[in-house]
Amino acid sequence: MKLATLANGRPDGRLVLVSPDGERYAGAEGIAPTLQDALERWDEVEPALRALAAELAAGGGTPLAGEALEAPLPRAWQWLDGSAFPNHGVLMQMAYNSPPIETDLPLMYQGMSHCFLAPTADVPVPDEAHGIDFEGEFGVITAAVPMGTSAEEAAGLIRLVVQINDWSLRTLAGPEMRTGFGWVQAKPACSVAPFAVTPDALGEGWSRGRVCLPLEVQWNEAPFGRARGDVMAVSFPELVAHAARTRALPAGTIIGSGTVANVEYRDVGSTCIAERRAIEMIEHGAPVTGFMRFGDRVRMEARGADGATVFGAIDQQVVKG
Repeated sequence: MKLATLANGRPDGRLVLVSPDGERYAGAEGIAPTLQDALERWDEVEPALRALAAELAAGGGTPLAGEALEAPLPRAWQWLDGSAFPNHGVLMQMAYNSPPIETDLPLMYQGMSHCFLAPTADVPVPDEAHGIDFEGEFGVITAAVPMGTSAEEAAGLIRLVVQINDWSLRTLAGPEMRTGFGWVQAKPACSVAPFAVTPDALGEGWSRGRVCLPLEVQWNEAPFGRARGDVMAVSFPELVAHAARTRALPAGTIIGSGTVANVEYRDVGSTCIAERRAIEMIEHGAPVTGFMRFGDRVRMEARGADGATVFGAIDQQVVKG
């Protein structure tokens, strides 16, 4: 199933189902008014949602043309972001001569969750000097997860898979990290692609608790990266279990993969500017690529083996806030 949220003037929007090709939709308000409500009552409403999805797959529904789509969850109870692609951290450590983080635990921080930007919304930033950067990620949305849930159990509590741009303000990130208290100002609202997809709908694109697809990134219409998601060192079920080790997670918790990064970066590129700058520092002694400026655009999209878009596209312009 593909689920989306139409803007209706309310904070949580209106839940709709979308055809597999992303071209048609059907309102699901008779089943659940919002995606958050559906997640909280998933076992109850899933059969009706799947029946509606089958009607769409058979050719029913209304053309999805010009409707304003929000992030699938315009706001959520919780947003936790991992760092499950080791090569990203290795490159950053090499570039800045910083020591590795000595831990066997998955890396994770908690970010703001009361607002997720729509996939085509302008992105307001106060100052270009803040080091405006995009970060392409995949993520999952969970059911309610009890405290102490194992990774094996967590696999059955992942309801939806999403595509995320975790915006970063790089010049603010370093000073905040050195405080030891984590990011606040360096992490504004994330953006999320329009379609949230059930894991089974990904077919071979979902395996071992990972999104086995490349994430295509364009910056000002120029190709920037095409790193794959299947090389996560820590799977999504493992990230969910880590987050739930000492606390329960509410239905609708969003957990991100961290920046998608591959060791073959010379061939596939990167999904964030900071990583490209780190590579330039390692190879040439200094960064060449600057961060984003007002008016710049970034587009992110994952495609299946058939070339069709899976989550829809994030396509946004940075503006002065």
